[in-house]
Amino acid sequence: RRPLLLSAVLLNSIFSVLAAAALYKLGCVVLRCRRLAFLAALLFSISPANVFMAAAYSESTFAFLGFGAMWQLEKGQSWLSGLLFFLASGARANGIVNAGFLLYSHSKNFAFQLRVGSGSLRKFWKQLLSTAASAVGMCAGVVLPFALFQYYAYVRFCGPSAGPEQAVPKPLRQLALDKGYRLGATHGVKPPWCSQQFPVVYSYIQDVYWNVGFLRYFELRQIPNFLLALPVTILGSWAAWTYSTANPRHCLTLGLQRRKSEEEDKPRGGFCCPAVFVYVVHATVLLVFGFFCMHVQVLTRFLGSSSPILYWFSAHLLQEYEPLLWSKGTNSQTVAPRSEKCLLGKPGGKRTPENPVVRLLLNFRLITPLSKCIIGFFLGYWLLGLALHCNCLPWT
Repeated sequence: RRPLLLSAVLLNSIFSVLAAAALYKLGCVVLRCRRLAFLAALLFSISPANVFMAAAYSESTFAFLGFGAMWQLEKGQSWLSGLLFFLASGARANGIVNAGFLLYSHSKNFAFQLRVGSGSLRKFWKQLLSTAASAVGMCAGVVLPFALFQYYAYVRFCGPSAGPEQAVPKPLRQLALDKGYRLGATHGVKPPWCSQQFPVVYSYIQDVYWNVGFLRYFELRQIPNFLLALPVTILGSWAAWTYSTANPRHCLTLGLQRRKSEEEDKPRGGFCCPAVFVYVVHATVLLVFGFFCMHVQVLTRFLGSSSPILYWFSAHLLQEYEPLLWSKGTNSQTVAPRSEKCLLGKPGGKRTPENPVVRLLLNFRLITPLSKCIIGFFLGYWLLGLALHCNCLPWT
């Protein structure tokens, strides 16, 4: 048992490092600012969901596959991106939401083709059908692992002469009885979800056993869990508000229509650049769904392993409002694209890499209250998660 646990920790630690590297590469392409991307990757390394990145959970694998797929999609490698999204949805069921990135990418490419060329009606329909077929095919591939698992469960529990006694090995049934768990049905009786019009075991288990559903968690006794999810809720909501107020027209047109002046000018960088739009939408959808329909305390690791926005926006706030991180000779605004000097030490000093998070920690008394809150949230949840979760105490 110990070698199995150690191997799980080792593999997840490796995947966490790879996820941080993928997040850095993704940030360089999307944010067009290596300094901001580097700071976001460092924040990921002290993620408030870090205990789940190291323990025998699928968060680190999912983060690596998801961030890697997003990076490849930004590079134009749509098929490689689709493959990574396929693997990500096999790691975690919420990976099927990533199909939205593929849909948006195809929609943006189609809108660009319409702006560039004014072909015949026949050419328009040909492009539309080609784009739609490609998008549907790739999205179906992302959903395929989830569908295959539902089919597997249906065959195991709902097929002819199938039941929990045959589907579940005897040692697992005994373990369930010892721990007070209950099987869906016994003595040849099929579980209720087998007779549903769309027999999905995943939603049935969440509904019946986990009490997951719209507003079901809105109870007075769950106030501590809502407080536990408050920091990530504030950050996610603040990120959506900041981006939408900075780019109202871009948001209203879903980023598919741009002014000629915007196309002729040099692309903007930083958190509020146009390329971040789809990631803000993705994070906001996850946040709203998780807040109203899930066990709210899991929001921290839910967003921390699924969306780069938590790290990009936190890095943006530190970069914009923390004087200690401002480069000599620049103002507080994030400019793009920054050169490799953004990653080096102080101007005029030795050309050695400097960790901005370490700099903030060494000067913790001198940094702004906002920086203290952000660093405190990341490190506080990181340390509390290790102390509580590893001792089987309630945590995210």
